[in-house]
Formats: sequence, C-alpha cells, structure tokens
Amino acid sequence: MIFHGYFRSSAAWRCRIAFNLKGIAPDETRFVHLRRNGGEQKSAAYLALNPQGLVPALETDGVVLTQSLAIIEWLDETQPGPRLLPEDPFLRARVRAFAQVIAADIHPLQNLRVLAYLGDQFGQDQAGKDAWCRHWIEAGLSACEALALPDTPFAFGDAPSLADVCLVPQMASADRFGLDTTRFARLSAITVRCNALPAFASAAANCQPDSES
Repeated sequence: MIFHGYFRSSAAWRCRIAFNLKGIAPDETRFVHLRRNGGEQKSAAYLALNPQGLVPALETDGVVLTQSLAIIEWLDETQPGPRLLPEDPFLRARVRAFAQVIAADIHPLQNLRVLAYLGDQFGQDQAGKDAWCRHWIEAGLSACEALALPDTPFAFGDAPSLADVCLVPQMASADRFGLDTTRFARLSAITVRCNALPAFASAAANCQPDSES
C-alpha cells in the first residue's frame, strides 16, 4: 500500500487514525504538499493518480482509492482489527451520518481550494476566510453535539468508530480557525479521550514527517 497525504489535511488525518486503529501501516507514505509550487496536488503526475487533485489517495493491489471515507470503509471491510462501523444497521447509519456532517458538509467549505477562491474571486482576506470557516464549522459541530450518544465514552459506543475518526481532525481545524469549541462539551470530552489513545496521538498533524508546525 502506498498512501499519499499531507500533514494538515483533515481527510488524510482521518486515514492515519484508521490505519493506526487497525494496527497496520502503509508500505510507503508519499507527501503531497498542498501549497508548494502552487500545490503539488495539481501536478500532472498526481492528477493521473487522483483526477480530483485532492488528498488522500491510496494505491493498493493495482487500484487507486480516493476519498477518505471510502478508503476507511475499505480498510474496515478488508483489514483485521477493531471494527470502525458498528454491526447494528441503525447504529451504523447514525455513525455514517455523523461522519458525513463533517466530511461532506463542514470539510469541503474549509478546504484550501475553496478558501483560495474566496480570496481570488471575492477579495476576502485571511480574517474573512477564517470567519467563513468558523461559521460553517460551528453549524456542523452544533449538529454533531446533538447527534452523538449522550452517555458513552466515545461518540457511539465504548470504542472509537468512524465518527470519532472524523471528529478529532475537525476539532483541530476548529481550533486552527479560532472557533471556541468549549461550548461543545460532549465533543470536547470525546476529543480528549480519543487523543489520549496512541492511535490518535501519533496521527496528529504535528507528529508527521512533513509537518511544518
């Protein structure tokens, strides 16, 4: 397996957590710098791998997998280790819904290419971009605060699931854009509990070889 990612990418971060929880590691990690030289993800070589020009991408058995949730579900279906999606179909749907609030509703609006467009086409400075991000992150995390089960160690049970895998990088992004996350008591407690686990701690952005923080 060859994993293509970037230290600060929330989507790549999710995959790193999933690899760790499964107790496996890619044979090779290739770093795609999203800012250097206009963005290495826009190079012809990378676009041949992933036509979206996004990270992550996973090469395995002659197939290229893209989109973090698809990669994580493939890992869950094909690799040993703790299950990241519950067996119960109703609970599994709830975990997926929580994850998609983050991956489908929040994350695209804080993506680097969207923020660049806000600057280039609408003249937003960094303060304007940060305010945009805080607005959409707050809306999504407010929903997640209500969606998580109220009395379990993790978002939907006694062990981390896909929901927690998505939550931790998003909470880090919220902090980076200056959103006060203390109002999300349930999500904050889950995040602290997750980050105490080696699988989450070692996946953090500042622990990656390509980190610039």
